[in-house]
Amino acid sequence: MEPDEIKSIIEHGLPGSVVDVKGDGTHFEATIVSVKFRGMDLVEQHQAVYKTLGDAMKERIHALSLKTYTPEQWEKIK
Repeated sequence: MEPDEIKSIIEHGLPGSVVDVKGDGTHFEATIVSVKFRGMDLVEQHQAVYKTLGDAMKERIHALSLKTYTPEQWEKIK
């Protein structure tokens, strides 16, 4: 699986999100900024991403490190 494919799946599942994915084909890092994360705690945000990725998380992605932010959180750290 390529980083661009993961990025596309996340963008499709969380429309309007800003997504950056890096990786080597097995291990990946994703940074996601989404209004959908408002009102969610960190675990809920990560669960939303895992749900979006569906079976790819079980079958094609060995390791995925997530950094998830609301737009307001992102503005404070960037």
